[in-house]
Amino acid sequence: MVQIDELKFDENGLIPAVVVDAVSRKVLTLAYMNRESLAVSMEKGLTCFWSRSRQELWLKGETSGNYQHIVSITADCDRDALVILVEKEGPACHLGTDSCFTAPVYQSEERQAFSLDGLYELLQERNRERPEGSYTTYLFEKGIDKILKKVGEECTEVIIAGKAGDKKETIYELADLAYHAMVLMVQMGISVEDVHRELASRHIIDHKVKQEKMV
Repeated sequence: MVQIDELKFDENGLIPAVVVDAVSRKVLTLAYMNRESLAVSMEKGLTCFWSRSRQELWLKGETSGNYQHIVSITADCDRDALVILVEKEGPACHLGTDSCFTAPVYQSEERQAFSLDGLYELLQERNRERPEGSYTTYLFEKGIDKILKKVGEECTEVIIAGKAGDKKETIYELADLAYHAMVLMVQMGISVEDVHRELASRHIIDHKVKQEKMV
């Protein structure tokens, strides 16, 4: 573990901290810490920054309730910047948005970023707007029974491809299954974060079981 004294703070005693959502891996904000705020963050398990405008410590969420629970803090190779993974309560930005980074500057026409959160948001949009000719619209209009039927069919396709040992086909069918499972999630109001938390809780349980077996 890197110690606080090993970090390189600038001439003002500050170090930049990039805060990232532990679930979506979305960059939430860029803030600054000094030695004291970093120590407070590690002690409380909550992000605490140094406000350059107010010249004082700033515990994120203390007034808004939008706390950021720290999962990990990692220093870069030069020890002069930090990445902080957090589980957040509410918006990260003071403007009320999920992230402070919402203003596009450039987007490649050839390369498109993909994320499960982005797909989920797209499916939510399809459910709200129901554009004509969209397969996703068709599923939402048919309702839960049709969606569940498709999930079942895709499960079967995954099994068949996996049993055949066809890696390429299995990947294709897994993608189909993931898509239809996310349509079901939107239909039922289940978020990506809900599933992430469930998996994380199982990981902790599994880790404890492994430890007990080793004792």
